[in-house]
Amino acid sequence: MGQIVFIPRELDPNEPRVAASPETVKRLAGLGFDVIVEKGAGLGSRIPDQDFAAVGAAIGKATDASKADVVLKVRRPTDAELKGYKSGAAVIAIMDPYGNDAAVAAMAKAGITAFSMEFMPRITRAQVMDVLSSQANLAGYQAVIDAAAEYDRALPMMMTAAGTVPAAKTFIMGVGVAGLQAIATARRLGAIVTATDVRPAVKEQVQSLGAKFLAVEDEEFKAAETAGGYAKEMSKEYQAKQAALTAEHIAKQDIVITTALIPGRPAPKLVSAAMVASMKPGSVIVDLAVERGGNVEGAVPGKVVTTENGVKIVGHLNVPGRVAASASLLYAKNLYAFVETMVDKTSKTLAIKRDDELVKATMLTDGGRVVHPNFAKAAEEPRTEPAAIPATAMVAEAADAKPAAKKKAAAKPKGTA
Repeated sequence: MGQIVFIPRELDPNEPRVAASPETVKRLAGLGFDVIVEKGAGLGSRIPDQDFAAVGAAIGKATDASKADVVLKVRRPTDAELKGYKSGAAVIAIMDPYGNDAAVAAMAKAGITAFSMEFMPRITRAQVMDVLSSQANLAGYQAVIDAAAEYDRALPMMMTAAGTVPAAKTFIMGVGVAGLQAIATARRLGAIVTATDVRPAVKEQVQSLGAKFLAVEDEEFKAAETAGGYAKEMSKEYQAKQAALTAEHIAKQDIVITTALIPGRPAPKLVSAAMVASMKPGSVIVDLAVERGGNVEGAVPGKVVTTENGVKIVGHLNVPGRVAASASLLYAKNLYAFVETMVDKTSKTLAIKRDDELVKATMLTDGGRVVHPNFAKAAEEPRTEPAAIPATAMVAEAADAKPAAKKKAAAKPKGTA
């Protein structure tokens, strides 16, 4: 019997995604693994058990995790799940470790080797493993679909014998992977699209999609990007100028979509209550950062809020999970590509190369210890959550749009995205 890969059903009721697809199960078997998929694991992503069984997977139960050498998940394992894993098992998931030091310490105590997929370095070799990009791309698409569903008018301009329907004005704040896909989707639906970001390099990308770029383009703006392709936090003077320009622009918009996230920090506040109050009744704001505190004042996680002046603020949780059938297929490929790099092709067994740059960047716990440098003191010194960046600091979301090739890359750069 070969080593076992276990695919559990996610326990979070708000998580319909699954960490494998029939295609990746077949390919895992080809690497030499025996694959066990928990009964019902793929139902939320429209993958019935028989589809997994047809490609060689055994359909099992949650307790089969105790036999697994590798566990592939979407979300970080719960304490209950950790108790069912054998010591030394490799557990790969989107771990969301920032601000969850106790959970990181618990994984170390359980003796598992935990990998956090969102820490995958942005180098050419790892592009196929970039879960932030694969999931943010779908989130940007779905944000526009959700906005269109709440907006009670047509998005494209329509010229009819009875009159003309004007195109919806849509503003995208933060032009990373999610932002670019939101621009492309809104344009396909016929909206008039503008977008903003503090990184000068994205201006050309915005314009290439047929949208207009909005920013205070002074000397500070021209230098507002780190070597890693992330946005810098801007001076108070620049923030004030950008805020004034943004506030004036938002008041004229029908739809606003915010995508700003910063690794390890609460989401920056981009849209103030005053800006929301300036919008027309029936306008829609979609906050893609609501799970990290939100970019919009008044956004409520998991709810669609209607303000006193008739503006809807959409705060859906787990937006990629709203298109789970597509999101799971992409995520499963991300995981498979990473697992493949850790398999000895001769013995067909998992052989983790701890000096590999991908392993060093993503490994959270190993051998009973927290080994990632950002969390090495998690067990003794719980991390204090930093304050959010003020409402006027425009930033791109963590899944940067440019997977630039670099010779070396460890963990993602610190600071703003």
